Amino acid sequence: MLCPWRTANLGLLLILTVFLVTASSSSCMDETQITQNNSAFLTEANTSWPILMGKNAVLCCPPIALKYLIIITWEIILRDQPFCKKAYKKETNETKETNCTDERITWVSRPDQNPALQIRPVAITHDGYYRCIMGAPDGNFHRGYHLQVLVTPEVTLFQSRNGTAVCKAAAGKPAAQISWIPEGDCVTEQEYGGNGTVTVKSTCHWEGHDVSTVTCHVSHLTGNKSLDIELPPVAGAKKSAKLYILCIILAISVLIIVGFIWLLKIGRCRKHKWNKTEATPVEEDEMQPYASYTEKSNPLYDTTNKVKVPQALQSEVETNLHAV
Repeated sequence: MLCPWRTANLGLLLILTVFLVTASSSSCMDETQITQNNSAFLTEANTSWPILMGKNAVLCCPPIALKYLIIITWEIILRDQPFCKKAYKKETNETKETNCTDERITWVSRPDQNPALQIRPVAITHDGYYRCIMGAPDGNFHRGYHLQVLVTPEVTLFQSRNGTAVCKAAAGKPAAQISWIPEGDCVTEQEYGGNGTVTVKSTCHWEGHDVSTVTCHVSHLTGNKSLDIELPPVAGAKKSAKLYILCIILAISVLIIVGFIWLLKIGRCRKHKWNKTEATPVEEDEMQPYASYTEKSNPLYDTTNKVKVPQALQSEVETNLHAV
């Protein structure tokens, strides 16, 4: 069980924490408005304040005790816009605006309670100079802000048709810085937009170097970014590869031609040997029909030689021939 005094302390601590969180949400540039009875030590101050587009900004006046104030004036000078003035007069407890058309630039609260100015949210058009002038019996006190709106560039890395690598940081504010790893032969161009942004494009190639992977490093006030890309073989390597392939094709072609000639010679040799082996039987076969023809074409010659005439008949024929 907690003691009563401990419970009270915890409750007080919780209330104090909530109060601090609430107070910090209305603070400007991480500083708290302070109250001083004697503000003679204050002098005019100007501050450069880079802020990311889309964020909320709170601009504070010099830390002067509100009870000593007579008038509070904000002067706002923006690019391509008319001079804007916001004023608060304590004696009449009234505010007045001149040429102030941007509804995103307002007082944080009632000027008699907090004279700070707020911008919700910050846009590119809010790039400019803001000055708070506080009038007191001891004089006027100033605090100025050179507000620089930052825009994060869109980074892309790609390979073009001719084999070069292109790194692009588009629509950044201010202009980004591009570097390469490894370093190559690069050309950097800048294109300015009408709203104050800048597009930076760097084109690189690594002729004569065997580079397979390159890194594009983009430096910017809003943060750095690196992208990698793989490159195809360089022209020299391509030529070597093509020459190597051509040599292989030629060697294979020569081997095919030599093999074909060798096979053709082997085939002719075999045919010649076969013709020699079969020559004699072929001649005998060709003579046999001629011999049979001769034998069949002279049957009388062969029959006469074979027929024998009787002796008596031969004598009678001879006698008849003599009688004649």
